[in-house]
Amino acid sequence: MSRSRTWLLKTEPSEYSFDDLERDGVATWDGVTNPLALQHLREIEAGDEIVVYHTGRERAAVGLARVIRGAYPDSRREDGRYVVVDLEPASRFAHPVSLAKIQADPLLSGIDLVRLPRLSVMPIAPAHRTRLLALGAGQL
Repeated sequence: MSRSRTWLLKTEPSEYSFDDLERDGVATWDGVTNPLALQHLREIEAGDEIVVYHTGRERAAVGLARVIRGAYPDSRREDGRYVVVDLEPASRFAHPVSLAKIQADPLLSGIDLVRLPRLSVMPIAPAHRTRLLALGAGQL
């Protein structure tokens, strides 16, 4: 069994929000079409941690989810390139971490969210995870 990793998944809250995930209890994360994002999605395994990031007007990391089923083929598509993962909510951040706060933080300057702003699925390095969780808890 491999070591669990942390990923950031973006969602437009008017389409599916962290509130929706908490209400539903389990969700299939689908709709990813960008080749690099799909490559990352294929690497996600059960037990991995997800930082849920709201796009649109909100632009903030809002909570954590846990992967309960790693990448598998999207049954709604005939093309085998498309995969989905299943998530469950873990915890909501006490303080959403805005994109502006992330961009201003020198310890997060190398995070893919800043470097590749259009990417919807991205790995989070351990140091970036630690910093995001501290900011989300209001510890900084």
